[in-house]
Amino acid sequence: MADIATRVYNHKWKIDPIVRSLLDTDFYKLLMCQSVYRNHPETQVRFSLINRTTDIRLAELIDEGELRQQLDHIRTLRLTRGESTWLRGNTFYGKRQMFRPDFMEWFEQLRLPPYTLEKRNGQYELTFEGRWPDVMMWEISALAVLMELRSRAVLETLGKFELQVLYARGMTKLWEKIERLRGLDGLKLADFGTRRRHSFLWQDWCVQAMIEGLGDRFTGTSNCLIAMRHDIEAIGTNAHELPMVQAALAGTDAELARAPYKVLADWHEEHDGNLRIMLPDTFGTRGFLENAPDWLAGWTGIRIDSGDPAEGAETAIAWWKARGEDPSQKLIIFSDGLDVDKIVELHHRFAGRAKISFGWGTLLTNDFRGLVPGDGLAPFSLVCKAVSANGQPTVKLSDNPNKAMGPAAEIERYKRVFAVGAQAPMEVVV
Repeated sequence: MADIATRVYNHKWKIDPIVRSLLDTDFYKLLMCQSVYRNHPETQVRFSLINRTTDIRLAELIDEGELRQQLDHIRTLRLTRGESTWLRGNTFYGKRQMFRPDFMEWFEQLRLPPYTLEKRNGQYELTFEGRWPDVMMWEISALAVLMELRSRAVLETLGKFELQVLYARGMTKLWEKIERLRGLDGLKLADFGTRRRHSFLWQDWCVQAMIEGLGDRFTGTSNCLIAMRHDIEAIGTNAHELPMVQAALAGTDAELARAPYKVLADWHEEHDGNLRIMLPDTFGTRGFLENAPDWLAGWTGIRIDSGDPAEGAETAIAWWKARGEDPSQKLIIFSDGLDVDKIVELHHRFAGRAKISFGWGTLLTNDFRGLVPGDGLAPFSLVCKAVSANGQPTVKLSDNPNKAMGPAAEIERYKRVFAVGAQAPMEVVV
């Protein structure tokens, strides 16, 4: 196990590239990339970095030369023979050869496309443009680089013993959370913390702590590289990116209304079992469920990723009952801004009423709140999203209006098409 504090102090992180493999990404990204490679290989997409915590002025904290160095390094990465063998031959979600030979041949040759980097108003404007399958693989890497460079900037001011104490306190803080979670019978919890982690080494340590501390209650990690290294399950299904881009490609309001279901129809053809998980909140959960085709009620479950999680789960349970399905046999995955108190609350409320699981993200892999002066390591809300497809803007409404994205006129159009009424704003924690 790495001595993280010593590594930070002795090498000032130079020995550790932030992203050290194309597999240092979330599993859902690879699943979605295969679907995009099959269904939309030539669609032109633009991704952009968006810092929703504007008081953290990243361009004033992070050296541009170091940022470019890390991004340029990522463009040199290729799948190794061992990584390719793992993807081609491993069992994921009970299925061998999850990734088709044609996709693997493409992925083995992938070199991430160029980026554009500028400074504006104390923030970095980082964008990626090109064919959708190529460009989409930048998202997780870009987020990991910016998050870790911010951590490095803060840690640069600390001495050797300060770093040892900081990481000891961080480890203690996480272990106390694990001890609380041990008391939940039937808990199922996975690491979803790659995109806003403190660092790669820290995420790896957190996963090892969860393996030892929770045993079989810890179901795996979204991070493919860490899953491969520790021989645990790679966890993930799909994300908002698919319906956002599909909707932007719609030519009429009628096509726009059908877009989220077209995405899932394509997914239905490729996957079964626990990979058939709906993510309904891209354009509002209630409208999505009210207009969903009957075959979606037969899917395995749902992921709740914005809005009030308890309200979202109650809505899903009522929907399943109305469609003649037994909610106790369905899977509900909670994944938005979780920490121990919320996990405990939701587990007690829904255990037995459905099969429940938790994707624990930023506050697992980046909770150093209160551990340095000025709270300089507190997590913040950084995203990298598709902002246009074939020249048309993308939109995300979410169940939390504070997470809405897109041009104002298009947001209003989407609200009309998807019949989104009044929404209660909620703080965006991470």
